[in-house]
Amino acid sequence: MMMARKQDVRIPTYNISVVGLSGTEKEKGQCGIGKSCLCNRFVRPSADEFHLDHTSVLSTSDFGGRVVNNDHFLYWGEVSRSLEDCVECKMHVVEQTEFIDDQTFQPHRSTTLQPYIKRAAATKLASAEKLMYFCTDQLGLEQDFEQKQMPDGKLLIDGFLLGIDVSRGMNRNFDDQLKFISNLYNQLAKTKKPIVVVLTKCDEGVERYIRDAHTFALSKKNLQVVETSARSNVNVDLAFSTLVQLIDKSRGKTKIIPYFEALKQQSQQIATAKDKYEWLVSRIVKNHNENWLSVSRKMQASPEYQDYVYLEGTQKAKKLFLQHIHRLKHEHIERRRKLYLAALPLAFEALIPNLDEIDHLSCIKAKKLLETKPEFLKWFVVLEETPWDATSHIDNMENERIPFDLMDTVPAEQLYEAHLEKLRNERKRAEMRRAFKENLETSPFITPGKPWEEARSFIMNEDFYQWLEESVYMDIYGKHQKQIIDKAKEEFQELLLEYSELFYELELDAKPSKEKMGVIQDVLGEEQRFKALQKLQAERDALILKHIHFVYHPTKETCPSCPACVDAKIEHLVSSRFIRPSDRNQKNSLSDPNIDRINLVILGKDGLARELANEIRALCTNDDKYVIDGKMYELSLRPIEGNVRLPVNSFQTPTFQPHGCLCLYNSKESLSYVVESIEKSRESTLGRRDNHLAHLPLTLILVNKRGDTSGETLHSLIQQGQQIASKLQCVFLDPASAGIGYGRNINEKQISQVLKGLLDSKRNLNLVSSTASIKDLADVDLRIVMCLMCGDPFNADDILFPVLQSQTCKSSHCGSNNSVLLELPIGLHKKRIELSILSYHSSFSIRKSRLVHGYIVFYSAKRKASLAMLRAFLCEVQDIIPIQLVALTDGAIDVLDNDLSREQLTEGEEIAQEIDGRFTSIPCSQPQHKLEIFHPFFKDVVDKKNIIEATHMYDNAAEACSTTEEVFNSPRAGSPLCNSNLQDSEEDIETPSYSMFREDTPLPSLSKDHSKLSMELEGNDGLSFIMSNFESKLNNKVPPPVKPKPPVHFEITKGDLSYLDQGHRDGQRKSVSSSTWLPPDGFDPSDYAEPMDAVVKPRNEEENIYSVPHDSTQGKIITIRNINKAQSNGSGNGSDSEMDTSSLERGRKVSIVSKPVLYRTRCSRLGRFASYRTSFSVGSDDELGPIRKKEEDQASQGYKGDNAVIPYETDEDPRRRNILRSLRRNTKKPKPKPRPSIAKAAWESNYFGVPLTTVVTPEKPIPVFIERCIEYIEATGLSTEGIYRVSGNKSEMESLQRQFDQDHNLDLAEKDFTVNTVAGAMKSFFSELPDPLVPYNMQIDLVEAHKINDREQKLHALKEVLKKFPKENHEVFKYVISHLNKVSHNNKVNLMTSENLSICFWPTLMRPDFSTMDALTATRTYQTIIELFIQQCPFFFHNRPISEPPGATPSSPSALASTVPFLTSTPVTSQPSPPQSPPPTPQSPMQPLLPSQLQAEHTL
Repeated sequence: MMMARKQDVRIPTYNISVVGLSGTEKEKGQCGIGKSCLCNRFVRPSADEFHLDHTSVLSTSDFGGRVVNNDHFLYWGEVSRSLEDCVECKMHVVEQTEFIDDQTFQPHRSTTLQPYIKRAAATKLASAEKLMYFCTDQLGLEQDFEQKQMPDGKLLIDGFLLGIDVSRGMNRNFDDQLKFISNLYNQLAKTKKPIVVVLTKCDEGVERYIRDAHTFALSKKNLQVVETSARSNVNVDLAFSTLVQLIDKSRGKTKIIPYFEALKQQSQQIATAKDKYEWLVSRIVKNHNENWLSVSRKMQASPEYQDYVYLEGTQKAKKLFLQHIHRLKHEHIERRRKLYLAALPLAFEALIPNLDEIDHLSCIKAKKLLETKPEFLKWFVVLEETPWDATSHIDNMENERIPFDLMDTVPAEQLYEAHLEKLRNERKRAEMRRAFKENLETSPFITPGKPWEEARSFIMNEDFYQWLEESVYMDIYGKHQKQIIDKAKEEFQELLLEYSELFYELELDAKPSKEKMGVIQDVLGEEQRFKALQKLQAERDALILKHIHFVYHPTKETCPSCPACVDAKIEHLVSSRFIRPSDRNQKNSLSDPNIDRINLVILGKDGLARELANEIRALCTNDDKYVIDGKMYELSLRPIEGNVRLPVNSFQTPTFQPHGCLCLYNSKESLSYVVESIEKSRESTLGRRDNHLAHLPLTLILVNKRGDTSGETLHSLIQQGQQIASKLQCVFLDPASAGIGYGRNINEKQISQVLKGLLDSKRNLNLVSSTASIKDLADVDLRIVMCLMCGDPFNADDILFPVLQSQTCKSSHCGSNNSVLLELPIGLHKKRIELSILSYHSSFSIRKSRLVHGYIVFYSAKRKASLAMLRAFLCEVQDIIPIQLVALTDGAIDVLDNDLSREQLTEGEEIAQEIDGRFTSIPCSQPQHKLEIFHPFFKDVVDKKNIIEATHMYDNAAEACSTTEEVFNSPRAGSPLCNSNLQDSEEDIETPSYSMFREDTPLPSLSKDHSKLSMELEGNDGLSFIMSNFESKLNNKVPPPVKPKPPVHFEITKGDLSYLDQGHRDGQRKSVSSSTWLPPDGFDPSDYAEPMDAVVKPRNEEENIYSVPHDSTQGKIITIRNINKAQSNGSGNGSDSEMDTSSLERGRKVSIVSKPVLYRTRCSRLGRFASYRTSFSVGSDDELGPIRKKEEDQASQGYKGDNAVIPYETDEDPRRRNILRSLRRNTKKPKPKPRPSIAKAAWESNYFGVPLTTVVTPEKPIPVFIERCIEYIEATGLSTEGIYRVSGNKSEMESLQRQFDQDHNLDLAEKDFTVNTVAGAMKSFFSELPDPLVPYNMQIDLVEAHKINDREQKLHALKEVLKKFPKENHEVFKYVISHLNKVSHNNKVNLMTSENLSICFWPTLMRPDFSTMDALTATRTYQTIIELFIQQCPFFFHNRPISEPPGATPSSPSALASTVPFLTSTPVTSQPSPPQSPPPTPQSPMQPLLPSQLQAEHTL
């Protein structure tokens, strides 16, 4: 039943008739009132189905068609709507109108001939087969439209919509319309059907008409008015739904919305739909070439598209699409335009970059100019059709060239003008930059290193700021500074070379003393090139140190002209001149056993040598080849374990020439065996000229001991090994330091490093020792050295061309790349000449060690440094060696217009005249000289050949007997030498703290043969001198620290003093400076060899110096006598040893020749800085001065001639003692006169040497420098052995202070200072304070408190005194003592106990006046006070309880004496005198100590 009821429910259907003014044009005007549009919009609301034009003028045929069907009404069809109450209903819409005949313009005749008012009020309509109406186009074409008939052919009208047109209709009077509506309404009212007044065309409505229409409606009861607009689709549905509500009373009352409010809602709806549609279009359409047909198909199913088309129609949707396409095309064109415009300036820069070419051209003329450029088509394209943006060129993406017609546009003209302006501005900026550079170059205020902030005010003006940013000027200024700094450095380097004589006279070494650095600064200080680097002192000092390194260690790498060093050029020229085929090279290399071969001696007893040899062989290939740096070497091992005097155990055999020796030990006995074997081996070759074993590189290795049964500790073995290494001057490796263990854990890397070192030594030995002795002259008659100056303005190829291209020029047999052999006719015979072509700095190394018959020295006449180096070189050449000076000029001498060149030529000639040398000049413009110009010089060499060789042979004999260094190992005999056995100055490491031989470490006894020989020769004064220096003779570099022999006293006349002093200085300079002796546990000043032992007794009357064979075929000898006794050459060449020549002179004719001197003594122009040679004490560093003075004091006070009792000699071998006694002289040694210091403060410091209060603040009570030093030491140096006892290098300490003075933020870790340097600099800070850190008035109270016997009371009394310290002093003292306390806690590693630290620090912190005896005798009291502060630091400064004493404190002189060895290792530093005299120091309860011990304490 329920289902049946639901199915019976029918959708209500309403028939609505739309009526209004109709009729002819006269009645209704030119247009209708909008009834058709209202029906159209309601029945078919879609915008595409809405038609504005609905004509009522029809033809007879159309009127009779099935749509009109001869009726004056139209059936619009059926519409389903859901009303406001969501109830669906159906409505049939009928429009009552009046059709006009298009012929008669009168109403068509229909079946009903009633007037419109009566016909419109009809409630029953009938028309058979009447079709639904769509639009006017349907008439006559009914078959093209949907054909739907009016239901049942009849309709019953349920209500009326009465339309009133409120627009301003043409030819229509609104009042007439209102009158017509009033009549019509009256007729409709009669039907009793609901009526709703509809105001049409409200979008064009007239306010008065609307108001009048509302007035009309108000005059009628219950008449509702709806304001509509069919065109805008506003309130159309509302009008019909209002009528339906009136028809069906059961429906809710519809709310009538005013037109403008409804229009607003409709507009918002349309706008929303439009936005969504545009978004859809923008998402789908990306290309401006898209078409509507394809895009609309894509959008067909999109709700955004459907909604918008429904509201606005397809045409509007298409219009929006076309607008989007147009926008895309426009954007595309603009992008292309921007690209073209962006490329246009680049085209201008490429085609017309020259301002002079276009400066006055307009854009049109410039356009014509562009077409003439060769690269025009690379940048532009000329189109047939224009403008370019209207052609297909816009879609030609591959062609990026600029359309040439773009040049006709305004933006292109603007860009052209901008290009012009840019070029003009660039020209102006370039002018400004040029003017600024000129200003920099001409301004006297711009000096190297001047900061921009200081220079800106001098060189900047308003124009500069107007055209360029300051950063640009800063960049220009920075580049200019770099140029002038580089130029100033080059000029300063040239200045250093011009003062070469000074540097060689000062005898500098790797670590020059502060005194000598002061001399250099004094001499150079007035030079403008020195002052030019005033603001770059650190870099200037670095250049000086670098130059010193070059002087001390001259190599191709350290040469200032590197990589254009003359040596490198010569090696290349010689090697390329004598290049051989590869097979010949191979043959030669196979025939030479020394090429790619390492001969290694392994020395060690008890099987040590054999076992290590086996381990090394295990690392080799099957054929005993060893790979080093990727190169294969043949390794030949010779293990030796027996007596080296036996041939079977000899280091050297006819087929085995050793290149190095590994010395192994694992016990005291094996170490003694090593020492004895080395001394025996050296002794066996001592008298030979080819003393290869004297220079044999040694490496001492402590190997793992297997089964330690002797009780020896590793520490004692290491200590003894260090002592022996110090004596032998060799490398020492222990398991901890080198990582080399013995046995299976041998380190291949370390063995490779040892072999690399041997290879380097081998090469250097070959270089230095390649010169044959006199017996080798069978192959070479003369040896000539040609010296060239590095950096001279000439081409070495041109200078050497005559030599290398000579037909007689051959390769040297010595295998050197800088030597050639010449065979030239000299006199009546041909002579074979070995010509070595070297730089000056390489020539220094052979000046004394090598047999040279003559020197050819070149110099540039236009370069001062060239002649200065020549002078420095000639200073130390013996005056018997012929010299050929060669000046290189720019042209012929008679056309020289350079004053410097003329002056240099004149000086060269004068030097040649004064030294009896040869002089010639060669124009660089015509360098193709001939060897004949040197023939007179060669003849001089031949004439002096015999005397030169005789002198050289005697000098070598003197070397073997002299206590001075052997010439081979001297860095230079009178000048520095690149010694292969010495480390480079840049790589010098601080020598380990070796201790000398103690009483329990006896020296290896002398051999019996030696002892016997010494006894036999004891009466011979000359040869006994040779034997007395046997120990020094065995050492290559430094006199060994042997058990001391009694000091020798001389009776020296005043006239002889300079000779002795200078000869002694030259002999001992390098020996003292090459090592730093720092004994850790035992020291006796007498352990050092007495310096004057190196000086031979001078003669008081003329006597023979030496006699050598002159010409054996003629039976002559040459006896050279010391005629110029008072002269001193300072070279150490001549020896005054008293050789008995009677046996040589017997039966032979004797020629008398004067002893050779140096050219410096014969030429006034040489040695202008010679005075500085006698201005310094022995040793390169002023740290050694106090030791020497101490020794002199001991010599003058402690011993009285030969009969003096030497307690430490009692245990020696009697025969050895006899030898030593035979050396003593009954000569009184003069006390040296005090020498004024020539050192000068290098810089004025605002931080060091100022009162403590000026470098601290309440916020920072600790000086920044002290804080930085202590932080660095505690971070890196607490484990350093001998910290604060081992002194740092003074130059490095000064450099550290200087750098900190310039930059308080200095990072010590980055600068890579050694711990000892930082520690020494920290102590120096306190030494330089005007007042000591412990004030003098506090020292009195401290001493009084120390006198208290009760320990606890003493400590409390000292603590009370501490509280009286000035606040600044107390804070710094607390900081330092706390640090020393921390250092002492690491004493097991650093060996610095609180006692040792107090010994090192008390003179620095308290600075007593050692000129008073009270201070000297109270030193122990001061030291103990500081020791207590360090020990009890927690009690004194941190309120901790008193700690127990660590052990017995030395309280006797003997105990104190045991501590002295620690003191002597620290050099004396000049302490500034305190501003006030120190208080009288109370007498110490201790007995006065030896002066040497007191001085040793003062050393710290």
